[in-house]
Amino acid sequence: MTSNSTIAAIATTPGQGAIAIVKMSGALSLPILRALTHREHFTPRLATLVSIHDLQGDLLDTCLALYFKAPHSYTGEEVVEIQCHGGIVVTRLILQACLAQGAYLAQAGEFSKRAFLNGRLDFSQVEALARLIEAKSEKSVKMMAKQLKGALRDFVQSTRTALLELLASSEVLIDYAEEDLPLNLSGTMQAKLQATLDQLQSTLEISKSQSTRLEGYKLCIVGKPNVGKSSFLNALLLEERALVSPIAGTTRDTIEEIISLYGSCLRIIDTAGIRHASDAIESLGIAKSLKSMQESDIILALFDLSAPLDSQDQHILELLGAQQDKIIGVILNKDDCRQELDTQALLNALPPSLPPLKLNTKQPCLPLLKDLLKPLFEEDNPNESVILASLTQQQALEQTTMHLTSATHTLASLELELFSYHLKDALESLGQITQPYQVEELLNTLFSSFCLGK
Repeated sequence: MTSNSTIAAIATTPGQGAIAIVKMSGALSLPILRALTHREHFTPRLATLVSIHDLQGDLLDTCLALYFKAPHSYTGEEVVEIQCHGGIVVTRLILQACLAQGAYLAQAGEFSKRAFLNGRLDFSQVEALARLIEAKSEKSVKMMAKQLKGALRDFVQSTRTALLELLASSEVLIDYAEEDLPLNLSGTMQAKLQATLDQLQSTLEISKSQSTRLEGYKLCIVGKPNVGKSSFLNALLLEERALVSPIAGTTRDTIEEIISLYGSCLRIIDTAGIRHASDAIESLGIAKSLKSMQESDIILALFDLSAPLDSQDQHILELLGAQQDKIIGVILNKDDCRQELDTQALLNALPPSLPPLKLNTKQPCLPLLKDLLKPLFEEDNPNESVILASLTQQQALEQTTMHLTSATHTLASLELELFSYHLKDALESLGQITQPYQVEELLNTLFSSFCLGK
C-alpha cells in the first residue's frame, strides 16, 4: 500500500445499531462505489439511496451513499461514505466488498493522518479530534469542538505572526542598520515581546489549572471500617451499588462510579476501610485505598459523629496530613445520632480545603455534595481563553516561554544575534502545537514589513 492508495474502514463503533458507516478515501473511492452500486452518477454531498452488491453481484444491503469530491472532504481526497444498517455481519461484508474492489484496509488513525498531510488539519486539530472522541465531560466536548474548529490554531498563528515581526525587526537592525528605519524600533520590540510573553504565560497557567476540569475530577472516599463510606456512595448514586453490612471490613476492593456534575465528569472511588489488616486480602484492599488517595484530586474523609476519635481515626488524619496538595473535605456522618465526636479537635488536627459537611446516609446526599463542590466547578476560565489540554502542548508552550524569556534578556543588552537565535527557537517550539516553523515565513514578513534596498 502506498500513501496515495485508496483506504477503507468501518468508521463506527463495532456492534449492533440502527446504522453503521463504511468509509473510503482515495482516488478509487468513487469507482469502487460505482462498482458496488451498479450506478454511474453521484452528486457530491447529496445522499443517494443505493443497493450494495458484492463481487459476485449478490445484494448485501440497501444503503445511503455520500460522495465528497476532493479537495472538499475530511481528508482532502475523494471520499465516500456508505451508511448501511448497523449489523455486525452486513457491515463487515460491505467492507470486504470495498477491499475486493481494490481498496486497502485503513490503519488506525490513517484518515486523520491523510487530513493532516493534505493540510486539512494541523497538529492541534488532530489532538482535539482524538480528545473530542474520548471526552467524558460537557466542558471538554465544548472546548475540543472549538479547537477542532481552529481556535487554538488561530491563537498560535497570531502569536507566530507577532514573533515573526519581532524576528524580522531584529534581522533588519542587524543587516540594515544604516537604512532609514523607524525611530525607537528596539523599544517597540521590547514592549511587543513582553506583551506576547505575558499572554503566553497566562495561557499556560490557565491551561494547567483547567486541565483537571476538562478531564474531570477524581474523588476518593476514605475512612476507617464501618464509618459509612459504602452507604455514602449508595446515597450519592441512589442505588445499592456497594455492599453494606455491620461487619467491619466488608469492602475489600475499590468501587468506582462516574457521575456528571456541573457539566464535568466526577469519578467517585469508594475504598476499603483503612486499618491494620486482619488478613492478606484485606491488606491488598487497603493498599489500593492508599494508592487511590495518592492519585485523586479530591479526598473526602468520613468520620463518625456518634463515636469519639480513636486510633484508627488518628491514622486517617496522619495519612491526610501527607496529602496537603489535594483538595480535602471532611464528612461528618451519622448526624441523626447522639454526637460523641469532638469536631473542633478534629478540624484543628486537619484544616480541610472544603467546609465540613454533616449528614446521614439515610437521606439523598448528591445535592449536599453538589453544594460542597460547587466552588471548584465554578472556577472556570473567565475570559474563555484558549486551553492547551494535552501535556505535549503545554510542554511546547513552556519551551516557547523559556526561549522568549531568554530573548528579553538579550534584547535588553542589544545582543541582537542572540535575540534572533532565541526567537527562532521559540518559533520552533510553538510549531509543535500546530505546524512546523518554515524559514519562508520570515522572508514573507521581512519583505512585507520593510522596503529593504528600495
